[in-house]
Amino acid sequence: MSENHSTMQKLSAAGLLVTLGIIYGDIGTSPLYVVKEIMTGRVISKELIYGSLSCIFWTLTLQTTLKYVIITLRADNNGEGGIFSLYALIRRRKPYLIFPAIIGGCALLADGVITPPISVASAVEGLRIIKPDIPTIPIVLAIISLLFLIQRVGTSIVGKAFGPMMFIWFSMLAILGINSMAHDSKILMSLNPYYAYNLLVNYPEGFWLLGAVFLCTTGAEALYSDLGHCGRKNIRVSWIFVKATLILNYMGQGAWLLQYEGQTIKDVNPFFSLMPQWFLLPGIIIATAAAIIASQALISGSFTLISEALRLNVWPKVTVKYPTETKGQLYVPSANWILWLGCMGVVLYFKESSNMGAAYGLAITIAMLMTTVLLANYLRKIKAPRWLVGIILLVYLSIEFSFLIANLQKFQHGGWVSLLISIGFIAVMWVWFKGRKIKNRLTEFVNLRDYLPILHELSHDTSVSKFATHLVYLTSADHLMEVESKVIYSILQKQPKRADIYWFVHIHVDDKPYTMEYKVDFIVPQDVIKVEFKLGFRVEQKINFYFRKVVEDLMKNHEVDVTSRYASLSKNNITGDFRFVVLQRHLSYENELSSYERFIMDLYFKLDRLSLTEAKAFGLDTSSVLVEKVPLVIVPLKEFMLKRVYK
Repeated sequence: MSENHSTMQKLSAAGLLVTLGIIYGDIGTSPLYVVKEIMTGRVISKELIYGSLSCIFWTLTLQTTLKYVIITLRADNNGEGGIFSLYALIRRRKPYLIFPAIIGGCALLADGVITPPISVASAVEGLRIIKPDIPTIPIVLAIISLLFLIQRVGTSIVGKAFGPMMFIWFSMLAILGINSMAHDSKILMSLNPYYAYNLLVNYPEGFWLLGAVFLCTTGAEALYSDLGHCGRKNIRVSWIFVKATLILNYMGQGAWLLQYEGQTIKDVNPFFSLMPQWFLLPGIIIATAAAIIASQALISGSFTLISEALRLNVWPKVTVKYPTETKGQLYVPSANWILWLGCMGVVLYFKESSNMGAAYGLAITIAMLMTTVLLANYLRKIKAPRWLVGIILLVYLSIEFSFLIANLQKFQHGGWVSLLISIGFIAVMWVWFKGRKIKNRLTEFVNLRDYLPILHELSHDTSVSKFATHLVYLTSADHLMEVESKVIYSILQKQPKRADIYWFVHIHVDDKPYTMEYKVDFIVPQDVIKVEFKLGFRVEQKINFYFRKVVEDLMKNHEVDVTSRYASLSKNNITGDFRFVVLQRHLSYENELSSYERFIMDLYFKLDRLSLTEAKAFGLDTSSVLVEKVPLVIVPLKEFMLKRVYK
């Protein structure tokens, strides 16, 4: 773990500033649209204002503060957080929990498509106060496109300005709120939970306002997802400041609205109405900068999600790049352009932030429900009392199902878009996960002991031309003395491959995020060697480099002789050649599958053709890799009679 990372885990002024810049973009920009979404089209009344502000305060308190900041942040996987990290903590105990993990992860990816458009559009639309007829859509499209364009070069330089910029943003929220509240400090009475109860129970259709209220906590998942970047202490302390500024601003917007009791506001954003005329342009610029930071946080979070899904084998193999030395800074080109297309589509389809607000929040509610399910299982794993876990489940399932029911009203107003995006991601993850399960479950393994004498003889059989000095196979066999039957077929039958040393390499993905270990077993010294890598689910699988390091270590310890066995090269101490063989499976026609399994496997192999090859995925030197296609017979055909006839 890097020194910079361990420093970030400690409470410090620098850590608090970085935390402001990294994780609060989404939840921090919610004042731009939450109150506007609640009030638009409704007659302003004291009951509505007090009730809405009370709901916002208690949502931030129960959902964000209690559930995420106090409880969920305890579920750290060696300092890392996020829904896949949470699943990794409990997957050995209950592997079937991959289903809520996939659903929650995909809902968060859908959020990465909706958040940038609504945040940037809400900020840019403030320009209409200065120039009412300004076309905002091209500006929003340009800002979002530029943001996705710079991902490939890394955002570390821009990232250094995120903390100070967000500090300015939150300070502005507080100042604007306090300034407005000075005219009507009684607005603080709305902190009383009675007003929330009154709105939900007595106000006409008040319960359905929860769909808009929920938008105030949509960034709560980011607090947990970025645990590894910022550390628990920095998040908890900085949240005190952030929550205070958010509440002050919401109260300020409520105080401003009180002067319009009995009226209906249209095309007016209470947030920008708090600003004095002379401050409008600087305020809009600061708001746009905060929206861009919020978008960047969601994009980076989406890349991390895809990277974790890759290691957990629930996403097709894709290129992952590391544009900077900053820990956690990665770039997934395919995900970048999928998200960009999604954001462009959202802006062009909804056009206005108010329309996006009507569709926003449905997917995130589902993600929060899935986190609650996983969290309850984690609490049971660490022996938390059953009664306590029961209370937590009861409270948060009640809250989140209420939000979900209220948000379902958004389905016809565009909520179906975020659900459709989520379902698309879920389909990809499910097909890849299920396809691998079907393939791996029925892959035939053989006992290596039965073939050791043959391999030894082949290694010394000069009548067979030498294929390589060192022949390396990647194997999925967990047990030391097992290997796929297709590997033996490749060595002995497809084309007899004589080598001086046969290496079998197995990769085990560890539940801890940054494990980097290896184990070597000399099955037959100087003849057959098995290497097992134990890599964390956040570690890039650069097998070519790791394997080279293993060989160097073995040479230093005089455990293996990798000198070429060719006489002319051996006397000059030239290292022998290494050849990797990757078996590329394809679906055999010799199968009897159910319609469902056939459908899954057809889609799986289509995704496999679109994804990276095994050689590229594991960082192998392609100049020394042989790819062999082998049929995958999943379910053999039943016995049949074939009759021979004679003339």
